[in-house]
Amino acid sequence: MCVIGPQMQFFIFFYSKSLSDEENLKLFGKCNNPNGHGHNYKVVVTVRGEIDPTSGMVINLTDLKEYMQEAIMEPLDHKNLDKDVAYFADVVSTTENVAVYIWENLQKRLPAGALYKVKVYETDQNIVVYKGEETTLEK
Repeated sequence: MCVIGPQMQFFIFFYSKSLSDEENLKLFGKCNNPNGHGHNYKVVVTVRGEIDPTSGMVINLTDLKEYMQEAIMEPLDHKNLDKDVAYFADVVSTTENVAVYIWENLQKRLPAGALYKVKVYETDQNIVVYKGEETTLEK
């Protein structure tokens, strides 16, 4: 069993339309802005599996980077998640929910059981690790 984890960076905004301006300010603090507040997120995706004896790889890194481009960069980079990404129309765009979104998008593209972990860095100190175990979002 081998584990690999390339990374990508993207930029998004914070604001929950289901909360009042006062509630948003209290909950998100300086990250709150009804016109959008951006973050530069870093994402590390970890996959695992047996090393293929022919290729010597768990997964072709070119393929993995393409899957990450499709699942992370294309839908999220330089977007206001609440306005531009349908998933976040009813889901608050917290870092936790961003990690779940990435997990769900990547899992559709990767071989079954290959996705091990999604780590989203909001800052160097604020990090969410999501492994998908029995976690569901209620809408």
